[in-house]
Amino acid sequence: MCHQTVSLVARHLEENRIPTVIMGCAKDIVEQVGVPRFLFSDFPLGNSAGRPNDPDSQALTMELALHVLESAPGPRTTVQSPLRWSEDADWKLDFCNIDRLSADEQQRLRQEFDEIKDVAKERRAEDGLEV
Repeated sequence: MCHQTVSLVARHLEENRIPTVIMGCAKDIVEQVGVPRFLFSDFPLGNSAGRPNDPDSQALTMELALHVLESAPGPRTTVQSPLRWSEDADWKLDFCNIDRLSADEQQRLRQEFDEIKDVAKERRAEDGLEV
């Protein structure tokens, strides 16, 4: 889900006296919206809850989020997770950087995306929704 949308929902919930903590990877977006409590993981987008297929990192991330919820000293508290995606930060250069992909890889990704869009259109049509 979109970091901005989740952050805006959190603000709405907080205004209605429901405490929240956001777990996210897009620090700039979440802090711009101004959520009360934020656990930042320096991971690729889509991995806010820990590394894929790594229950230990996911459990630690949840533990950290609950700790932030309980102990944030004030509004707009950001806590950075100690977990690292990789010891080598080069993943940040490759993540979503089309200039680092070959023409064949770009074409494969476009085709994959088009196939996913076609499935979504079919499902919307099956459900009687506008396409």
